[in-house]
Amino acid sequence: MMALSSSADIVIGGGAAGVGKTFSLLLEPIRNISVPNFGAVFFRRTSPQIRNEGGLWDASQKIYNSLSGANPKESVLEWHFPDNVKIKFSHLEYEKNKFDWQGSEIPLICFDELTHFTESMFFYLLSRNRSTCGVKPYVRATCNPDPDSWVAELIEWWIGENGFPIPDRVGKIRYFVRDGKSFIWGDSKEEVIKNASYFLDPIISKSEGAAKYDDFIKSLTFIGGSIYDNKELLNVDPTYLGNLASQDEDTRKQLLEGNWKVSINPRDIYDYHSFRDAFNNVFVEEGERRITVDVALGGDDKLIVNYFEGRRWEDIKIMDKSTGKQVLDAINEFRRKYGVSNRNITYDADGVGGFIGGAENGFIEGSIAFHNGSKQIDTDDERKFYNLKTQCFVYSGERFEANEYYISEKVANAMYDSQMTVRQRLNYERKAIKKRVKKDEEPERLIPKDEMKQKYLNGSSPDLMDSLAMNEIFEIAPKETETFFF
Repeated sequence: MMALSSSADIVIGGGAAGVGKTFSLLLEPIRNISVPNFGAVFFRRTSPQIRNEGGLWDASQKIYNSLSGANPKESVLEWHFPDNVKIKFSHLEYEKNKFDWQGSEIPLICFDELTHFTESMFFYLLSRNRSTCGVKPYVRATCNPDPDSWVAELIEWWIGENGFPIPDRVGKIRYFVRDGKSFIWGDSKEEVIKNASYFLDPIISKSEGAAKYDDFIKSLTFIGGSIYDNKELLNVDPTYLGNLASQDEDTRKQLLEGNWKVSINPRDIYDYHSFRDAFNNVFVEEGERRITVDVALGGDDKLIVNYFEGRRWEDIKIMDKSTGKQVLDAINEFRRKYGVSNRNITYDADGVGGFIGGAENGFIEGSIAFHNGSKQIDTDDERKFYNLKTQCFVYSGERFEANEYYISEKVANAMYDSQMTVRQRLNYERKAIKKRVKKDEEPERLIPKDEMKQKYLNGSSPDLMDSLAMNEIFEIAPKETETFFF
């Protein structure tokens, strides 16, 4: 009710899982379906998220089918109503997809799972939020708490130090203008105008009366919620509560409790803050061209092929399942595209990955076999590591803390699966890479892979983090004679 009754231009509903956020989002357009030429567009990051069983389209049918004059067009994911009223569902999987809406006029824009979209997607679509039908243009969005997202920074005024929404601020409207990527906030329009006049006044003056302050100022509010508010869901499916309670500590805090902060564990290989900074460290210099490959031929693990320029992670290819030929084709695609020599390709040689480095049948001769369990490589470092995998992860974590890594927008915004971007997945996997408690003179050692999977990753593997840490072998492995084939 708070979200549906707010007068803000932008309302973000960012509570825990199961609070009814998507349901309230779907209700929003109904208030205007009797207005001729009214239109609304619902965005999810990928099409499968719209069409999946129980997804947006299925949920919309439970609501819109009962409305007078409703005409579903499933092939194009649209609902048509009398007087040229239309509600559309669409995706923005790639950054370039935002330009598909150039020139559009959308009175109501709805983002389901806003944290899945990039900041530039959101603000570009905001420029398409226009109306000539008589309905003042507005935006509604939902999301689960994601402390690593740009949304967390956008709504930080509403969130307390403990990570929970501040009760007195929930639903309170604030105002802002955006100067480049900087926000100028105020508790009133007048306060914003005063603080932003330095760049608004010249623009408005040059418009010769066409532009007004109100054209630049947006109002925004944030509304949190708890699954315990959703009595109907708890009555119908109380096991959902149990599923949330069984997650790891951070996930449970976010999805069950609605917390927007993360816990910091001293055993983490990757410091939370420095890891987040890697997505903005554009100053990291280019280096030699490299490819890392985490091999998977089936099952739940994914084939990950990464392209690095030194410690700049510039490109990625992800495949759910792959044959041996497809693995080689994916590697060769990056070799040719970026001109990477064989000696600068490393692959997970344990298990199915062992076939890559052979000398026959077009296999990649001269590439580096990465055996996770092999002994550490001797360096000037006097520390002792349990195996090569631990050594590379520790070195990688230290380089992140020293701001020596950069993860490009192309990599960060790629889709890991239908639910997460690579950035989101990396931040999810990061918390699973931990040191085992060390006793006396024992070598440094990671927690077991099974513990990573079962305790922190809901049974899945840290494929992205594995393929990232492999980049460290180029820093410490002895260089062989160069082999470079096309």
